[in-house]
Amino acid sequence: MSGYGSGGYGDGAASGGGSGAHLPQGHPYAPPAPPRGHPNSPPGPPQGHPYAQAGPLPGHPYTQAGLPPAYPYPRSGPPPGYPYPPLHHSPVPPPRAEPSRARNILRGLYNPLYAAQRAFRPSRPGIVHDPEVRRLQLWRTGLGLLAWVGLTVTYNAVASADGVQGVAGERLDQSWSSVLVLVCTFPVVVGAFVAAARDGLRRVYLRRTLRPLGSVLAVMGSMGTSALAMAPELAGFRDAVGLPGRIAVIGLFLWSIGFALYGIGLSLVHVFRTADIHEVLPPILAGVLVWEMALLDVVTGSYDQVPTGARVAFVLGAPLTVTALSCWELYRLRRDHGLTLRTALGR
Repeated sequence: MSGYGSGGYGDGAASGGGSGAHLPQGHPYAPPAPPRGHPNSPPGPPQGHPYAQAGPLPGHPYTQAGLPPAYPYPRSGPPPGYPYPPLHHSPVPPPRAEPSRARNILRGLYNPLYAAQRAFRPSRPGIVHDPEVRRLQLWRTGLGLLAWVGLTVTYNAVASADGVQGVAGERLDQSWSSVLVLVCTFPVVVGAFVAAARDGLRRVYLRRTLRPLGSVLAVMGSMGTSALAMAPELAGFRDAVGLPGRIAVIGLFLWSIGFALYGIGLSLVHVFRTADIHEVLPPILAGVLVWEMALLDVVTGSYDQVPTGARVAFVLGAPLTVTALSCWELYRLRRDHGLTLRTALGR
């Protein structure tokens, strides 16, 4: 038997008969199928055969392009009876738009307190805010005011309206003195800080001093407004501007009262927004300022009617408290934010 028979290429029928009559349809050597209607054409599938129709059978789960009527998940949500209801996420509101510069200026014209906030609060991008330190500063200010009131009532009893006016004037003079001392101390401490920094940081710090200098000028300008409205030397100017000018001067004076009083408090808390230069400057400048004020009280003989022990405790209590708070603020800046005087100077 030839090796090209059933064990070689092809099958036995092909090698014996030499024709591909018995080859299955689809074989590469099968003869072409006769056309439909030819006597030798193969019979089609009988009627009722499962493949007699081109499409799927009726009732087949995929008879339609869409989902069947009884499909268990007709919607995108979970099926009925699912133990966990779908989560409905509320839409995230868009970020609030920042007011324009013109709107801020207009708001500051009729609200002096808002203008003081814009002028005396630090607002440098990326500045470190420590709410714990700010809270302690408010407590220290409140306790200092209560101590001053208690000391005044105990050793300098107020018995008349003139006494109340005298005490209030004394406290106002002390506040103005603090601001004036701070105005004089500010360029010395800031100038030494900028001069000690390296060249690259020096230019950055000089550029950042514009806003603190602006706050200093704002305080000085509010002080000048009171003189414009009440100084006897400027009575000729008030007469020259006439009634409309006097009304404008009085309105500016009233606006400046709220601006100056609130601005003095913010200036003392934020130390003329020197944090806009660097975060380590406010505690350093506050410590220098409070010891200068203590020395000024000793030189001018403040609270001379108070016994020596109470006067020493009161005069030294403020600088010691502020110094401790300043050291703790510097410690928190180093521990929580990695900000130190050496890194601020680039050393």
